[in-house]
Amino acid sequence: MSTYVYGITASSHPALPEEVSGVGEPPRPVRVLKEGRLAALVSDAPEGLRPKRRELLAHSHVLAEAGAAGCVLPMRFGSVAPDDDTVTGVLAERAEHYRERLRALDGKVEYNVKATHAEEAVLHRVLAGNPEIRAMTEANRQAGGGSYEQRLRLGEMVVAAVKAQEAEDATDVQHTLEPAADAVSAGPDSSGWLANVSFLVARDSVETFLTAVEQLREGHPHLDLRVNGPLPPYSFVEPGPAEPADPVSGGPTAKE
Repeated sequence: MSTYVYGITASSHPALPEEVSGVGEPPRPVRVLKEGRLAALVSDAPEGLRPKRRELLAHSHVLAEAGAAGCVLPMRFGSVAPDDDTVTGVLAERAEHYRERLRALDGKVEYNVKATHAEEAVLHRVLAGNPEIRAMTEANRQAGGGSYEQRLRLGEMVVAAVKAQEAEDATDVQHTLEPAADAVSAGPDSSGWLANVSFLVARDSVETFLTAVEQLREGHPHLDLRVNGPLPPYSFVEPGPAEPADPVSGGPTAKE
């Protein structure tokens, strides 16, 4: 039977409470595979696993329980290896990398920040900051709306100005919050977000980071900010001196 992997930790990590169970229906018992100074939190992998709410919560709950007792490197939802031996083999092969990551991430959590524009607010900002757009808008208004070509030109100018504002705001989001974090990881580009950035934050600096988020909101009222955290440091497992590898087949991330 294939092996579902929740996360990697030190072999000295305290045991999980007996009542903690993993994915699957019925839930699979979580067990520990040790290899040297490392250990993997695993269970038998159920067939036909899908990223349904119950399964995502089960995956997250295992990581939360493990993280409460010490540092854990979280695997993304749907991470499956062919068998236990494959998992312990990867632990042995990448031992230096995983130990470095455990040291680097100890006492830290992830906050994911996504930003988008409040449509009316950003249009007002663009209009206020662009005399040419204001002049053309007024000219079209006085001309009863303007010709098709004039309206098209105005629309193109507004779109270009909004795109420029998106780029500026994406930079502002990262630069404003970066000083309160230990590391930054840009998320994949996706439609609907002008910024999708994860920040690695020390637990004793969380208040400082969240204060910076509120200052960002106050200084950029045309932005809608979505903050998700604290999370296990999903986005910071791979960075380090070792070359990335793909020991298991990954599924959708549990933080999405």
